[in-house]
Amino acid sequence: MNTTALGKDEILEAIGKMSVIELADLIEAFKARFNVSVVAAAAAPAGAAAVAAVEEQTEFAVILKSGGEKKIQVIKAVRELTSLGLKEAKDLVDNGGTIKDGVPKAEANEMRKKLEDQGAVVELK
Repeated sequence: MNTTALGKDEILEAIGKMSVIELADLIEAFKARFNVSVVAAAAAPAGAAAVAAVEEQTEFAVILKSGGEKKIQVIKAVRELTSLGLKEAKDLVDNGGTIKDGVPKAEANEMRKKLEDQGAVVELK
């Protein structure tokens, strides 16, 4: 037996000191190195939590919370960003609601910026 090899307890202690991101990277490296798709069942609860915490949201809903004081400019921006007619855009600005759903992060941030520049209050979910 190799005297420099780590024992099971030492490996577990090292894993216990890892951050969630480091643990997720370790899991991915383990899968790649040993060509496996699932880590052993005993490690699954910790691994699943790590992977779930690391996964970044890729699609967002752009939600108008308030039209602000410059409602006409916000209505124009909503019409520019959507295919809504004037009445539908006005109703959305007056009542709030989802402007667009399933939008990639970059596009959602762009939409939020355009609306906030006009005085709207926008939330991404």
